[in-house]
Amino acid sequence: MKSNYLKFGTAALCYFYGTALVFAQQLTDQSEIKLNDLSAFHAASKSWSIADNVVADLKNENGLRSSKGSGILVNITSDKVKGSDLLTNAVHGNIIIELDYLMANNSNSGIYLQGNYEVQLKDSWGVLNPLSSDNGGIYERWDDTRPEGAKGFEGYAPRQNASKAPGLWQHLKIAFQAPQFDATGNKTANARILAVELNGVIVQDNVELFGPTRGAADKEKPLGPLRLQGDHGSVAFRNIKISKLPEELLNGNNRAGGGADPIYIDAPSNTMIRSFVNYAPKQIAVHAISVGSPLKTHYSYDLHNGLLLQAWHGEFIDATPMWDGRGNGTSKARGAITSFVKTPTPALAQLTNNQASWPADSTGTGFRTKGYVIDNEDRPQFKYNIYGTEVTDIITVSNNGKSLSRSVKIDKPVANLYFLLANASSIEELTKGYYLVDGQSYYLELDKGAPKPIIRDANGGKELIILLDKQLNYSISF
Repeated sequence: MKSNYLKFGTAALCYFYGTALVFAQQLTDQSEIKLNDLSAFHAASKSWSIADNVVADLKNENGLRSSKGSGILVNITSDKVKGSDLLTNAVHGNIIIELDYLMANNSNSGIYLQGNYEVQLKDSWGVLNPLSSDNGGIYERWDDTRPEGAKGFEGYAPRQNASKAPGLWQHLKIAFQAPQFDATGNKTANARILAVELNGVIVQDNVELFGPTRGAADKEKPLGPLRLQGDHGSVAFRNIKISKLPEELLNGNNRAGGGADPIYIDAPSNTMIRSFVNYAPKQIAVHAISVGSPLKTHYSYDLHNGLLLQAWHGEFIDATPMWDGRGNGTSKARGAITSFVKTPTPALAQLTNNQASWPADSTGTGFRTKGYVIDNEDRPQFKYNIYGTEVTDIITVSNNGKSLSRSVKIDKPVANLYFLLANASSIEELTKGYYLVDGQSYYLELDKGAPKPIIRDANGGKELIILLDKQLNYSISF
């Protein structure tokens, strides 16, 4: 079956409503909700504030801490401070809304379009089979008169779990079509969520909403406020962008079709596929392998440099670019990608001191790939020679699919041999050996007993390097 996806454009075309409501202040009259203060919202409770930074406490449920400033809308609840929902002063009908959000550990929130139709926001990190109540789901409707077990109905689970860990910024984009009414106020067409894109993955596609979801604020109407749920837990928002829904997208009519049926590769067991991998803008690894796990956490590895390129949660591989027709040799991840590499450099380097520049390539290192061997669970262990030593690089899915564990071993020591843990825009040590990397994109945690790594400036960003003696163990959560 050919898979159709909404063309998620942002062209600004006008759409008119009933004359009685057309003069209401509308969200689509602006391009964003400015977060310098709370003036865009109605009667914000004391759980809501404006901040310039927010960090989750992963060891405690529902914990967020923030610092005063601007640019981030944050809701922090506790036993002493009960949260409440936040509504915009302006209202909307058809709309495209795009934003970043960050969940506290085990927290729950939601975005109610027109105050009535909830797209669920939740800490669903690691959930294998998401429900409508999980992150990216469309929450169910509710009827107390129905039998037990059937009171909730018409909820829509996300197509896959594209969620990230609590405390990491996630990106959401929603295309919404408001219900339509005639001149007498009778509904003539149901509302639709035309698309929900979570962390770059389409998780809802042209869903008709036959009525308000559970917890709706009011009866259905042409215009209503945007409502951010705040009474279920701590959450933060930033970069709230608004645009008008192009008229050609109404009813899901403008949809990409034609072309070849997609060629998907699943990973019901540990699975490997060799291909080219585009891992960053204008960067392609031609000696790469992608490794899939039944826990729905997967990664790509550069055999030419010993680099962990990227990892993702969700479904495994789209091989259409590689195998359709003559193909171009490239496969694509089907889930929510977290990138670890921006430019190809060796994972290991012998430095004269800990401030020496990292080499751009493996020239003069004696690098030679030896491929990989398979362990007793059909997982690869990568091997290569560099600086006269043999490296064994083992990457496994751990923590119920939430993390990757990595072990890098050398068969004989090399003086002043360093391992590049991260090359990113930002690196912050949260606690000893525990780092928040690349603008709150992922966490990196060293095993106890590891030497102290070095955070240093490099090419306008940061590098995290560590001296490698015999073996290094660490994990990445994303």
